[in-house]
Amino acid sequence: MRKEIEIFFTGLSFFTRVPFPKWTRFKEEYQYEAIKYFPISGAIIGGLTGLVFYLANMFFPFNLAVMLSMGFTVLFTGALHEDGFMDFCDGFGGGWTRDRILEIMKDSLIGAFGVTGIVFLVMTKFFCQYSISATHLPLILIAAHSVSRMFAATLVNTHQYARTENSKAKDYSQKLSTKNLIFTIITGVLPLALLGNIKFFLILIPVYLSKILLGRYFNKWIGGFTGDCIGATQQVCEIVFYLSYMVIINQIL
Repeated sequence: MRKEIEIFFTGLSFFTRVPFPKWTRFKEEYQYEAIKYFPISGAIIGGLTGLVFYLANMFFPFNLAVMLSMGFTVLFTGALHEDGFMDFCDGFGGGWTRDRILEIMKDSLIGAFGVTGIVFLVMTKFFCQYSISATHLPLILIAAHSVSRMFAATLVNTHQYARTENSKAKDYSQKLSTKNLIFTIITGVLPLALLGNIKFFLILIPVYLSKILLGRYFNKWIGGFTGDCIGATQQVCEIVFYLSYMVIINQIL
């Protein structure tokens, strides 16, 4: 049990700004196993983001409450996945060979593709959340952050790690065991039950397709994925989640 607690906090401290507890032991090998807690970390992020929105919406206009909750998410996660998305945009937008794409993504500088991509991403995310009712948004955030991170985590098992040298992120070359993969999927999908209607599980289809298409795109250009690709996948899947939710609300229910 203690080992699992330490693995959990290893993942949470990597995916968020939550400090690693002093009463636990950090081990290098725990970083790999911590991937299975990606969806649970997402649920925690979504839950706290939803709480910030709920409190802010009590005192401020709806649009400002949405913006404040988005700002909290960035601060709480250290913009980890947004950074990956920007590196993805710069690398695949400015590179025409595998080596050049990987080189650009490893560079800490941000270019025109990254700036354009993050502006589009933030605006899309804002208007998606702004289009969801204040009553439902907190639960939607929990499910969206959990499901998107679940699909991003499965890249470890469905695709090869593209880098052969040490990168600025952790090494994702090992695959999750069958047991840990099942745990990742279950904990990622469960928060959908919070939405109160089984039809919302249809959201998994377009989000899964988004992950598949991104994975194929990664394979085509760099022969696999990197840590930045995982971040980009999470961000894209999160937006597809919001869009899919609105389609179900407007066209199916």
